[in-house]
Amino acid sequence: MTTSIVRATCPHDCPDTCALLVTVEDGVATQVRGDPDHPTTAGVLCTKVSRYTDRTYHKDRLLHPMKRVGRKGEGRFERISWDEALDTIASKLKAVAARDPQAILPYSYAGTMGLVQGESMAARFFNKLGASLLDRTICASAGGAGYKYTVGARIGTDVEQFQNARLILIWGGNPIASNLHFWMRAQEAKRRGAKLIAIDPYRSLTAEKCHQHIALLPGTDAALALGMMHVLIKENLVDEDYIARHTIGYEALKERAAEWTPQRTAETCGISAEEVEQLARDYGSLATQGEPVAIRINYGLQRVRGGGMAVRNIACLPALVGAWRHAAGGVQLSSSDTFPKNGAALQHPELLKKQVRTINMSTIGDALLEDASPEFGPKIEAVIVYNSNPVAVAPESPKVERGFAREDLFTVVLEHFQTDTADYADIVLPATTQLEHTDIHATYGHLYMMANNPAIAPLGESKPNTEFFRLLAQRMGFDDPCFHESDDEIAAQAFNAKDTRAIHFDWDSLKRKGWQKLNAPDAPFAEGGFATPSGKCEFYSERMKADGLDPLPTYIAPYESRASNPELAKRYPLAMISPPARNFLNSTFVNVQSLRDTEGEPHLDIHPADAAQRGIEDGNQVRIFNDRGSFVAKARVTDKAREGLVVGLSIWWRKFAADGKNANEVTSQRLTDMGNAPTFYDVLVQVEKV
Repeated sequence: MTTSIVRATCPHDCPDTCALLVTVEDGVATQVRGDPDHPTTAGVLCTKVSRYTDRTYHKDRLLHPMKRVGRKGEGRFERISWDEALDTIASKLKAVAARDPQAILPYSYAGTMGLVQGESMAARFFNKLGASLLDRTICASAGGAGYKYTVGARIGTDVEQFQNARLILIWGGNPIASNLHFWMRAQEAKRRGAKLIAIDPYRSLTAEKCHQHIALLPGTDAALALGMMHVLIKENLVDEDYIARHTIGYEALKERAAEWTPQRTAETCGISAEEVEQLARDYGSLATQGEPVAIRINYGLQRVRGGGMAVRNIACLPALVGAWRHAAGGVQLSSSDTFPKNGAALQHPELLKKQVRTINMSTIGDALLEDASPEFGPKIEAVIVYNSNPVAVAPESPKVERGFAREDLFTVVLEHFQTDTADYADIVLPATTQLEHTDIHATYGHLYMMANNPAIAPLGESKPNTEFFRLLAQRMGFDDPCFHESDDEIAAQAFNAKDTRAIHFDWDSLKRKGWQKLNAPDAPFAEGGFATPSGKCEFYSERMKADGLDPLPTYIAPYESRASNPELAKRYPLAMISPPARNFLNSTFVNVQSLRDTEGEPHLDIHPADAAQRGIEDGNQVRIFNDRGSFVAKARVTDKAREGLVVGLSIWWRKFAADGKNANEVTSQRLTDMGNAPTFYDVLVQVEKV
């Protein structure tokens, strides 16, 4: 028997981006484990990825190209050859492009976060074709916009420093389920005496293990940050020296914060004034005593109408108290902009010869149902889906389903499994998993460049995304040199090796070691140096004013809440959020039987008072509905959901739900205040016993 250990990287949409060691015996991957030498992975993997071989060798894995033989949505296909598949796709795309290439749309997101398999060869192909561009907003663009207005770039506290903090605010996330290696650092900080506070409408697994849980109403995080500012300023728990040297707009901020008394904040957030005051005092008193205080902002809080502003407001807090002075202070939203990615080399934007329209992936339901018009442009006639499952994950899924069900829409899906979206495809193509191809990764939760080496040969007739787009480019007659580059050649250009942050970057050596840390300062803003136009933390932002936004931190009420829309709330009185289930990652892993068995079935957590009012008992099947749609789940009567809130952990494939639906039946295609992002957690519903 021949045994080898291959260095790889977890490709999934998670800030941890773990370093993997894959054991291969006679060409078969037998084990995937965390690299004990990688400082953030530390030998530990989540339950999902530790079973990665179950996914790669799954009995339902797609291994051959297929074409549809039934009606769209039935999921009936027959096997065809790669030649037939490529010829069919090229013929369809050429015909559409002859009329208007903007009638062709790519649809992708973070099924793999790899820079090679994610957006390199695919972006080159669609740029050359002149297809519509896709605005990839579905996860984090609201918070990214708010953060960048304030701090200048998605740069923040190194996850490896959190264990040294004296106070950690875990704001809008459940890292036990979705950021395990940050949670390990937070736990170490707790063992060293740090206080952990969770700010979340739901008492998640993480909130249960923190010293304190502040269960505010969904969509009110921006108000809580303003209330903290009020107390910090009023009680002189601020760093006047840091403010004077490294911020702008403090006097205007003081006036705005003065409006947000603890009582007003408490009424808006649905918590007590004492909670507002004590949170600010815990944060400000430690900081002004010279102790490191840190905030981990996650993505839950930005999926509401004012989500971008909420992140902006929170991002002001570290500068207000001087928390950036410490390596273990400040805030982490994302580390994405620390990486000197070479986007031009990866995507070749020069291939796009004229300006084309951009379609927002978060409103794909409306876009697919839109007729041609001067404002919209040509009707969408063809979609190529890769690294995504929009029928399950996009908001307001009744419209998404209707759009993909159009008989006049030509749809190609690159996939590992026959997902909800694949059921609507005309052509389904088998893609390789992370164990079968080459890739290179930046991360958004730590500071390591990561390599992925293929551990095994592609199963069946599966091909990497890059190879599909190379072959399709040949069929389309695209002969630019960039379409002939190998995956290794693309990876070697992924980072700007001349940038001091990527010093000594070399693809061959990165492949051998598996990971290399960026050359980044321990405390990125200890002496200012923010990436804003002023070089300072901008409490007042001229760019926001120019973009038609309030230049100061403010509060933007949800679209749908009892306070902001009382008439709607009469019919649909319960707020609903649908955060990730622990055993799934977006819609990935839902079809792995062992993980689905652990998760059980779709559940809805409902507070005992709300359940009693509706005659609902624990274990009852309930219908959750509003004007957009409905779905069915099993009720779990629990005070983990605060009164007035229901929680449907997600996101289930529709085909694995009893009624063939999931939580996105009731979500909206309305967008956030900035970043054009979805408002998944800005939803009112009613619940009734089935």
